[in-house]
Amino acid sequence: MMALLARDLKLAVRAGGGFGLGLAFFLIVTVLVPFGVGPETALLTRIAPGVLWIGALLACLLSLDRILALDWEDGTLDLLATAPLPMEGIVSVKALAHWITTGLPLVLAAPVLGVLLNLAPGGYLWVLVSLAVGTPALSVIGTFGAALTIGLKRGGLLLSLLVLPLYVPTLIFGAEVARRGAEGLEVATPLLLLGGISFGAMALLPFASAAVLRINLR
Repeated sequence: MMALLARDLKLAVRAGGGFGLGLAFFLIVTVLVPFGVGPETALLTRIAPGVLWIGALLACLLSLDRILALDWEDGTLDLLATAPLPMEGIVSVKALAHWITTGLPLVLAAPVLGVLLNLAPGGYLWVLVSLAVGTPALSVIGTFGAALTIGLKRGGLLLSLLVLPLYVPTLIFGAEVARRGAEGLEVATPLLLLGGISFGAMALLPFASAAVLRINLR
C-alpha cells in the first residue's frame, strides 16, 4: 500500500492538475470575491469563513476525475484488481493520495488567503482546524463519485453533479466551525458533527467505492 501511495503521489506531481491547479484556483476565488462584494471590510470579515470553505471545496472538485481515470485508461486498474491488496485498500490509498496532493495544500494555504478576506484574528486557527477535519471527507466522497463515473464519456461533469450534493453537509458544518471560531463562540458541536461526517465517510465509503469498481471491471 505504501508503494501504491508513493506511485500515486509521483504521478500526481508529474501529470500536473494536482496541488498546483487547486491552489491556483483557490487563490483566484479568494482574490475575486472582494472585487465582487466590494471593499467593505466588515462584510468581508463576516463572509470570509464561508468563502474559504467554498473555495476549498470547489478546488477539490478540479482533480476528482483524475483519481481513477488514468489507471482506468492505461489498464492499471485491472492489474490492481488482481493484486493481493483488497480493493477497499486500493480505494483508500487513492483517496489518501488525493488528500495529500489537493486537500492538505488547501488546508495550509487557507489561513494565508484569509488575510485577503480580512478574516477575524480568532478565525485563522479554526479555519485551519475545520479544513483539516473536513477535507478528508471531500476526498473520500470524491473517490466514491469517481468510481461511479469511471469509464463514462464526459464523466467529469456528471461527477461534479453527483458529488456536490454529498459535499453540502461537510460544507455546512465546516463553515460553521470557522464562523463560530472567528466570532469567539463555542465550536464543539459543529466540530464533532464535522468529524463524524469525515470518520463515517472514511469508514463506509471505501467499501461502496470498491463494490462499484468491481461491477465496472466485470
